[in-house]
Amino acid sequence: MTTTTTVLVVLDLVGTFAFALTGGLTAIRVAHVDIVGVVTLAAITAVGGGILRDVLLGALPPATFVDWRYLTVATGGGLVAFAFSRGLSRFSNPIEVLDAAGLSLFAVTGAGRALELGAGPMQAIILGAVTGVGGGTLRDVLVRQVPSVLSSGVYAIPALVGAALAVAAATGGVDEVLGLPAALGAAAACFTIRMVGLHLGLHAPRPPGTDRGTTPGRDGRAGAG
Repeated sequence: MTTTTTVLVVLDLVGTFAFALTGGLTAIRVAHVDIVGVVTLAAITAVGGGILRDVLLGALPPATFVDWRYLTVATGGGLVAFAFSRGLSRFSNPIEVLDAAGLSLFAVTGAGRALELGAGPMQAIILGAVTGVGGGTLRDVLVRQVPSVLSSGVYAIPALVGAALAVAAATGGVDEVLGLPAALGAAAACFTIRMVGLHLGLHAPRPPGTDRGTTPGRDGRAGAG
């Protein structure tokens, strides 16, 4: 296993845990399900984007079903969310922060995985973004919310930026010299854009005349997008 591959696997597992936590917390807060539902939704959130990426790349079976660590980490994240949901809820907007972390890490690792399997730079950027938003989209659909990628002001854009920076570092040979710092830098850029967008309430351009105040948000209320 090369150094680059090791870095991608480590970041992928960290992103898996972060997304599992947000999936589990969403299940508890929105769907009010039992432990089976929490762990199931956590796992789907954590590995859904990676499975979709691998299927599109023709890398079958997907890494999730080849490497036992992915489902183990996803299950662990769901159990942590179930056991410590009250403590985690004390933090300010934990779901949004964890979701941004998972989005950032998956955008970078998804792009790197695509390059490893022979995808071109543009395809790798798109697949990186798909990896980042895929699990969260499945999570939102299952709890009957408008997916963040469709309703949240700045969601797919940070993923595309993070994936593009990761691809630029890989094709330019930067990651061969810097390795983990290069990958973390790309993920940090994605995370920062996402969090700034949430904090400032930024939105991607919408069609002229569209009333943003009537767009349902993640919690189902108008104007929360």
